[in-house]
Amino acid sequence: MEPQVDSFELPTIQDSPTVKVTEKAVAKVKAYAQNNKEAEGKFFRVYIEGGGCSGFQYGFRFDDQRDDDLIVDAPNGLKVLVDPTSLQYLKGSVVDYFEDFKGSGFVVQNPNATSSCGCGTSFSA
Repeated sequence: MEPQVDSFELPTIQDSPTVKVTEKAVAKVKAYAQNNKEAEGKFFRVYIEGGGCSGFQYGFRFDDQRDDDLIVDAPNGLKVLVDPTSLQYLKGSVVDYFEDFKGSGFVVQNPNATSSCGCGTSFSA
């Protein structure tokens, strides 16, 4: 006997191998969100777009949820949105944040990237 579903919910992944976000990245997202009004009431979106010297590049922004978005539960209650097209390229990826003497920023460790550019912001798959 199949369980009966009373309502429709958007898919949510907890502790997902699909896309993970490190605690360091979560801390940076939350700190930014606390200090910027444009993040109020928004989710953190991770996406792929065409561009860069290798064909694709990563993008990060605060955004509203869309009907077909996957919601990933990151540490400390952060909800991360990934659209279905980006998910194809991000499966198994880890979003992290780095800081060193050269600079700081988000970095994606992506097992689907067959090559990446020297600056590390774009990739091919």
